[in-house]
Amino acid sequence: MPYFDHFATTPVRLEVQEKISEITNNAIGNPSSVHASGRAAKSAIEEARSEIAEAIGAKSREIIFTGGGTEANNLVLWSLLRNKNKHTVTTQVEHPAVLRVLEDLNDFGVTHTAVQVDASGTVSPKDIEDAIQDETGLVSVMLGNNEVGTIQPIRDISKLVRNKNIPLHSDAVQALGKIPIDVSTLEVDFLSFASHKCYGPKGVGALFIKEGSTLYPLIIGGKQEQNFRAGTENVAGIAGFGLAVKLAKESLDENIGHLRKLEDRFKKGIAESCDDAVYNGDPENHLPGIISISFPKIRSDKMMIFLDRESMEVSAGSACGSGDIKPSAVLEAMGISENLNLSTLRISFGKDNTAQEVDDLVRTLSFIVNEQ
Repeated sequence: MPYFDHFATTPVRLEVQEKISEITNNAIGNPSSVHASGRAAKSAIEEARSEIAEAIGAKSREIIFTGGGTEANNLVLWSLLRNKNKHTVTTQVEHPAVLRVLEDLNDFGVTHTAVQVDASGTVSPKDIEDAIQDETGLVSVMLGNNEVGTIQPIRDISKLVRNKNIPLHSDAVQALGKIPIDVSTLEVDFLSFASHKCYGPKGVGALFIKEGSTLYPLIIGGKQEQNFRAGTENVAGIAGFGLAVKLAKESLDENIGHLRKLEDRFKKGIAESCDDAVYNGDPENHLPGIISISFPKIRSDKMMIFLDRESMEVSAGSACGSGDIKPSAVLEAMGISENLNLSTLRISFGKDNTAQEVDDLVRTLSFIVNEQ
């Protein structure tokens, strides 16, 4: 079954499955225990910590493990409750794991400003700067968008924020393993990651915390993860995450090239068969492998039904659930009309997709669209 939904989640690669099985069977101890089994489990965690740190140019002690990217975001945002300055600057195209948290925090006196983006989904660093207030305690801007793939100018934003001594957080969940990430270049204080977006297991995430940054734990109990995240660690999942990141780093250039070729092949095929297709996002500055495309004559839920019958799996650009379809907030923020919004598919290729699979997808989509 051709799978074109890698921005939703990725399959766990075989080497990672084997690593998880190995750790599950051999590192049976609690990593907080001092006996041999506990030390083996602790060693597996520290190996993964080093692998992720090396992949992003960080120190091992700057990486803590969480239950996912959403938890990593929450850990940073809920720390605002203890800040003197409780205002946050963010964008209108953030993941709900940022925007919904900030909305919830409004009830506790934390305010936020969601800055507009342009038609490509890109935020202006100057607009971020203009939104900063005397009470601003955090700026949070994602690295790469989860619906259209637009890469935000984090380095430029960092320069402006740094001059005001305001910490910068970036949700890098979609970017890890897809583009080069170097924390010294980005100059961020916090970066959120999720294992399942880069061929690792679900239910594991990580947070980069720049040395010297102020952060308060969200989950209280034991003193695991440098006292930032209580609870016995998911040892096997963490080990799998570390290996997934290491392997993604090693094959990064090759994978980027492969995904760009698939994108180009798809677009060439659509151009030859569908006259009115519209692409969303930045055509140049976007994460590799993602295509947000709108077909004005047919709604995305209908297209997905047809594609599913052909065993082809994609996502809608809008939110689907219980037979209901709602416009995507990201596409709305980009100024895309409701008609196009409700007619958008998100197609995201992965390392194992082939040219033949892309050709089959184009042929099927062309039939669906042209029959309307």
